[in-house]
Amino acid sequence: MKTSDFYYELPKELIAQSPAAVRSDSRLLVYDRKNKTHRDGVFTDILDYIKPGDALVRNVTRVMPARLFGKREDTGGTMEFLLLKRRSDGRFEALVRPGRRAKEGLIYKVNNELSIEINERTDAEGRVLRLIYDGIFEEILERAGEAPLPPYITERTAEKERYQTVYAEVNGSAAAPTAGLHFTPELLDALKEKGVKIVDILLHVGLGTFRPVSVENVDEHHMHSEYYEVSQQAADTINEIKSQGGRIFAVGTTTCRTLESVVDENGIIHAQKGDTDIFIKPGYKFKAIDSLITNFHLPESTLLMLVSALCSREEILSLYKHAVDSRYRFFSFGDAMLIL
Repeated sequence: MKTSDFYYELPKELIAQSPAAVRSDSRLLVYDRKNKTHRDGVFTDILDYIKPGDALVRNVTRVMPARLFGKREDTGGTMEFLLLKRRSDGRFEALVRPGRRAKEGLIYKVNNELSIEINERTDAEGRVLRLIYDGIFEEILERAGEAPLPPYITERTAEKERYQTVYAEVNGSAAAPTAGLHFTPELLDALKEKGVKIVDILLHVGLGTFRPVSVENVDEHHMHSEYYEVSQQAADTINEIKSQGGRIFAVGTTTCRTLESVVDENGIIHAQKGDTDIFIKPGYKFKAIDSLITNFHLPESTLLMLVSALCSREEILSLYKHAVDSRYRFFSFGDAMLIL
């Protein structure tokens, strides 16, 4: 299986630069795997497909204002930092630009509250950083940093909260779980009133998920690990729903990857926390989820490979061609798919 097998043509103007005026006004492409039929609609149509007794599982991670800009006080040289993952010793793994100037031991001042010391190298633009501050870290970071929007979004969104889900709770992601951006409190309330169980899990999204696959042989690609948590309550609820014949709707690939990381061969979900580097690609047998709500993904990406595992590569590429021809909006701020 080759990376180039997952390429498709996408006109640049279909890359959404800003979110829909109302979150749930996004379009929705619904694909029925059993009958191999698709339907065009709007996101609120999910109320017609998720039934009483089903579970909607969502990722409650919150995007950190993880993009920081620092300046050396001695030379005035500048550096951009993108925090990726907090280590157990309190230091951060990060991307730095320009990497060639990021020498070990250098200190960059972000503002009067925060400075950054560069520690060891992890890869070409990767470093381990020590953040120097006095006070409550989360509050200081909120004042010092900004949300790290994906590079294909060139416009600045006025509302920082539009790159957060309405149910985001736990700081730790370098990117948003974007399938969840379409939900409003009103839509979630309507699902609850219908008898749908809302289940919360956690996966802190790292940029490794979105990095392009640099090898031609898909099997040679290695996923970066991401931290997740599935509580006992979440596991029990999902297992109960499954035992009663209900379906598990995963909101986004992050939720899907988390659940598939904690399920056993019998389809039982286990309460766990840790790091996962699961790589789901065609040939994978899903044991945890029944349906997936997801956005449209980049060509040749691991996320496109994941959705191709739910159907087939040919089916997904055909659906993506329909989406392009129908002028759907793509990527983080774009429209959504429901794969049944």
